Amino acid sequence: MAHALLPTLGRQAALQARRVVIKLGTAVLAGDDGAAASGRLGAFVESAVALRRAGREVVVVSSGAVRLGARRLGIVGRPAGGAAARACAAVGQGRLMAGWTEACDRAGVAAAQLLLTEEDFAAAGRRTVLRSTLRTLLELGVLPVLNENDAVAAAARSAGGGGGRRGAGLGDNDRLSALVAVGLRADLLLILTDVAGLLSADPSGPRSGRLIPVVKRVTPRLERAAGGPRAGRGGMRSKLEAARLATDAGCAVVVADGRNPRVIERVCAGEAIGTLFMPRRPGPSRDA
Repeated sequence: MAHALLPTLGRQAALQARRVVIKLGTAVLAGDDGAAASGRLGAFVESAVALRRAGREVVVVSSGAVRLGARRLGIVGRPAGGAAARACAAVGQGRLMAGWTEACDRAGVAAAQLLLTEEDFAAAGRRTVLRSTLRTLLELGVLPVLNENDAVAAAARSAGGGGGRRGAGLGDNDRLSALVAVGLRADLLLILTDVAGLLSADPSGPRSGRLIPVVKRVTPRLERAAGGPRAGRGGMRSKLEAARLATDAGCAVVVADGRNPRVIERVCAGEAIGTLFMPRRPGPSRDA
């Protein structure tokens, strides 16, 4: 009986979530030609504004800078080599943020950009400053848009710098979104990608998999089924790692197809979309 209640309890957590972190993958924000999907981005902003009007706090983690930069520089596909990727990120980040700013202006809300590296989470003092900045932006009614600072973090990652598991690079925005959700004591982390959720088989493989609607615990078997990366650096394996990190801290996680109409509102209304990862324990008391 208790197991049968898990999906209901998890969807109820999404329905009641006061603080929501939304991660948008490259494949959701950019088309096959590398151009920004401006219509979809505008719809995401409208959804975020709708959540704010309902009394929720929303933080966005946005991928897409490398692909936008590559398109502007005439590079087909993901650039080979760390230096080329860093250059594309440097070119694309401004274009990515311009899209967010324009969409937010149309919706009547201000946007803020924060570019982060591993050090912003590794050092207690920097974590405190980041948390304070984000909370102040939320109090002011601003939509924070976060991204890894690929133009410098990728260099440290490839050089093996830093002292953490990933050096001075976060690795991808899935991990970044989980760290933000944990640091802000978010109730829900919504990871939007270009697949329906966690499938029982790698979607890039020869066998089609079925959607796994609820995951109580991320296991090695699930990680093996996740397969490799897709359009971005992440892929489902990194999403499982992010889900493990967030759920261990008491944050519910949903991985869903960001191309579904009004997917953000529907998930936050408790609709059974995508894959729900149940929190491993009750979340900490939410503070302002």
